[in-house]
Amino acid sequence: MSGQRAPAGSAIDSQAKALLAARAALAKLAEDVVVMDLRAVSTLTDFFILCTAGSERQLDALKDHIEGELARHGCPVRHIEGAAPPGGPPRASERDLRWILMDCGDIIVHLLDQPTRAFYRLEDLWADAPRLPLPQAR
Repeated sequence: MSGQRAPAGSAIDSQAKALLAARAALAKLAEDVVVMDLRAVSTLTDFFILCTAGSERQLDALKDHIEGELARHGCPVRHIEGAAPPGGPPRASERDLRWILMDCGDIIVHLLDQPTRAFYRLEDLWADAPRLPLPQAR
């Protein structure tokens, strides 16, 4: 199914968008970044991007940077789960933020802390999905 068309309002196709999100995560020092191609195994979305962050502050920074990079390329994020909304009430405690999900339609970005990623093991749940190679860190 290569050659995906860009969804309405999006300037780039789903694979390019997934790689853009992964590069943005790497730029903010996300660890264990994985891009999973779900096109042949699911109708949920085209790609999952999984990233690990070392702190709540890094989770927020990753979310903001990825959202900004996608918007800069005409690919708005449809919905974000797990993060306090701008101007909204603060989270109950510093450890409330463990997983941010960014729904971009044809890609879904999962930003997780290490214990949450180890517990849910999304790579194992989607083991049939091929992984895209990522550029090496410089």
